[in-house]
Formats: sequence, C-alpha cells, structure tokens
Amino acid sequence: MFKKIVIFGVGLIGGSVSLALKKLPHPPHITGVGRSDHSLQEALGLGLIDTAETNIANALTDADLVLIAAPVAQTPAILRTIQPHLSANTIITDAGSTKSDVMSYAKAELGSQFNQFVGGHPIAGAEKSGPSAAMADLYIGKNVILTPDAATDADAVKRVAALWQACGAVVSNMSPQAHDRVFAAVSHLPHLLAFALVEDLAKRDNAELLFKFAASGFRDFTRIAGSHPEMWRDIALANKQALLEELNTYQQAVSEMTVLLENNDDAGLFALFEHASRARNEWAKSKTNKT
Repeated sequence: MFKKIVIFGVGLIGGSVSLALKKLPHPPHITGVGRSDHSLQEALGLGLIDTAETNIANALTDADLVLIAAPVAQTPAILRTIQPHLSANTIITDAGSTKSDVMSYAKAELGSQFNQFVGGHPIAGAEKSGPSAAMADLYIGKNVILTPDAATDADAVKRVAALWQACGAVVSNMSPQAHDRVFAAVSHLPHLLAFALVEDLAKRDNAELLFKFAASGFRDFTRIAGSHPEMWRDIALANKQALLEELNTYQQAVSEMTVLLENNDDAGLFALFEHASRARNEWAKSKTNKT
C-alpha cells in the first residue's frame, strides 16, 4: 500500500477514498489539496485528511501516489502544476468520468512520466457533493474502470488496482474510447435527461404547482439532477461526440413512441413497455445477485 497519498479534491469521491483507506490496519498519510480553504478545513475537521496543503511542492514531498478527484476540466492544470514536483516513482491517477480526454491531457502534460499515469473511473457517487458527503463504504462492491495506455507501467496499474480493491471496489480494465462510449449511454445520457426534465418544469409558469404534486416517480427519475453542476458540465463537454450520438438515438426512440401514441397503438405501446420492463428488471436482478 502507498505510504503518502495526495488527493486533489477532497469531496465525495476523494474523501470517500480517504475514509475507506483509513480503515486499513496501516493507513497511508493523506494530504488534501483543493481550490477552497474552507473545504480543506472542513475535510480536516471531519478526519478525511491528515494534512491540508496549498503549496504544491510541499504537498508532493515523499508522495508515492497522486489522486486527482477534481472536476475533469481542472485535470490539465493540475497535471501541469504537479509535473515539476513529481518524483521518478510517483504514480498519478484520477477519478474522472471521461477518459479519452484525460489520457490525452496526461500524455501532453506529464512527458516522460506519462507511463506512471493510470486513468481511472469509480462507478459510484451520489447527488451530494463536498467533504461532508464522503462515505467510507461508498466503493464497496462498486465497479472501478482503469484505462491504462500501452505505455503505462504494469506495476503502476497493479498498485492503483490494489488501492481501489482496498476500498472494496471491483476493478476492470477498458480502453478510454470504449469507456466513453459505454458511459455516454448508461451514465451521461441519464443525467442529461434528468437535468432537462427538471429544467423544463422549473421554467413553467405553474412550476410551483407541478413540484407540489410530484411524487416518487418524479423523485426517482430526477434524483441525479441534484448532482454537481460543474462536474456534469465538464463531463458533457468532454464526452460531447459520444453523448450527441446517444442523444440522437434517444430522440429516435422518443419519436417512435410518439408515433405509437398518436396512432393509439395499444399493442405497440404494450410491446415496447413490456420489453423495456423485462430488460430493466433483469438488470436489477443481476445487480442484486452480485451484492
């Protein structure tokens, strides 16, 4: 296990890694770095980190791992800032929700130390953010995708995988491109749809009445619209092409449903709903059986 870990971003994702590692018999020393001194002090007070640091050189002294758990758009600037202070053996990883762009950033900014960068994405989260949202059990049984490059050091990949496994996660490897296509469909698109529905209702003249009578169906469908706006703006722009393709496909599906409804096609609607219901229930059952 690592002896000193530096975490950029000590909110839900980074803070939960820290809390999980603190349960180990010999936890690493964890230094937090962030844009807001208030967040760093909150993280200190909650016991998420051992030290808070604003001086990058001091933060990286003796660090054997850097975890970037900040919004994706901040990644190139963070990499550029840390690069002069990295030791030859420091491993760098991230927790961003898009990977093709992050791997490109790392190649551009880290130079000869790109082989020590391991792209990562924990498939876990919540609509809440900030240090107070961190949970020690957030990653138990959850998937983490690593996206190593052909040049990535095999030992670095192994050690980052061990870190996530120590947090309780199930680790898989995938190419950055395949990762971005998959998560455009099953993560990024649902978030955009939830944001769009809430925004549509919130802009209406009778928004207060609509929200007054919204119940569990609305709550369940729109829960993720309470997620971090900056993070999801960055994700949407970073995975723009794959997401546009998914939006087009979804719009086609909505158009097909519209036609069925306009034509009072009860058999067509039933077949669509039955197929979707069966697929969703089988997915939910498979997830339950794995936990």
